[in-house]
Amino acid sequence: MPTLHVDLGPRSYPILIGAGLMTQRESFQSLAGRDVLLVSTPTVAPLYLSALRAALPAGRCIEALLPDGEAHKTLATAGRLWEVLIANRCARDVVVLALGGGVVGDVAGFAAACYQRGVDFVQVPTTLLAQVDSAVGGKTGVNHGGGKNLVGAFHQPRLVVSDTRSLETLPARELRAGLAEVIKYGLICDADFFAWLEAHVGRLLAREPDALAYAIRRSCEIKAAVVGRDEREAGERALLNLGHTFGHAIEAAGDFRSYLHGEAVGAGLAMAASLSAECGLLEPTAAERVRRLVQLAGLPVQVPDLSAARLREAMRIDKKVRAGQLQLVLLRRIGTAFLTADYPAEALERTLAAHAAPA
Repeated sequence: MPTLHVDLGPRSYPILIGAGLMTQRESFQSLAGRDVLLVSTPTVAPLYLSALRAALPAGRCIEALLPDGEAHKTLATAGRLWEVLIANRCARDVVVLALGGGVVGDVAGFAAACYQRGVDFVQVPTTLLAQVDSAVGGKTGVNHGGGKNLVGAFHQPRLVVSDTRSLETLPARELRAGLAEVIKYGLICDADFFAWLEAHVGRLLAREPDALAYAIRRSCEIKAAVVGRDEREAGERALLNLGHTFGHAIEAAGDFRSYLHGEAVGAGLAMAASLSAECGLLEPTAAERVRRLVQLAGLPVQVPDLSAARLREAMRIDKKVRAGQLQLVLLRRIGTAFLTADYPAEALERTLAAHAAPA
């Protein structure tokens, strides 16, 4: 069984990647004898819940369905899971298992982090974005009216099972959204992977199994290595936020309904590259390569329905603000990213103006 490991000492865990894994009992043998709260959505559950449940070891399995969509990634939704856990008298040996995309994983993980001060958590991601990013690394949380992921906790899963067959039923828009995170990994530390994506993005959009398997594995290798060195984002892990400060602002400005997370990140990658070029850090030809790959992936590079002023306001409450100064991940070249608060305010204003509607 193809396996990667996130090396975090006593919090280490495996990432299983392959076709058909969620239907194989051996994938979940570590859960034997334990209660499982299986969390999914009305969209994903009819496709995979029965098969997954049949693969779980004998034991009590409780099901909970959450509403679909980023708009429901709230404290109230997490509260519904706590009510289910309490109503079923679940003890500290319960396992919360998330079956679905990033929203389900984030909410279920946050509920697990808080219930009885922390219970075990398993990720079974069914979207490309979740398989390459949100299911790995232990970031859990919910949104607040003031911004994206403002309430949350670091809570590492005990196991990640990425069944690549689930991508066969993934809507095309969701597949494209996941590619934004894949592109990000090439930009932050692997220029060769970025070049591979330029050459093979068509194969990924066509869902060629070998291409998807390689992209997922390479993305997870990069993230596992970064998280292993910096679990709680004290330094290097912040580089994984390339494009996300812009992206989170885009999501918030659209009330978490206009853009999928990956679509917002795609536009955010183009904006980060543009700002890097504006600051004289990145060659304009490299910024154009970023813009072109984002477009080839079918993702937006501008948000003409949102105002630059609204984006600017949303960015002010980003989690990376330190001492009143917004830190951004920028590029020196493709494959080399860094975190900085040292950029001209005028360059940021020009970038926002070029990619959004007038204030």
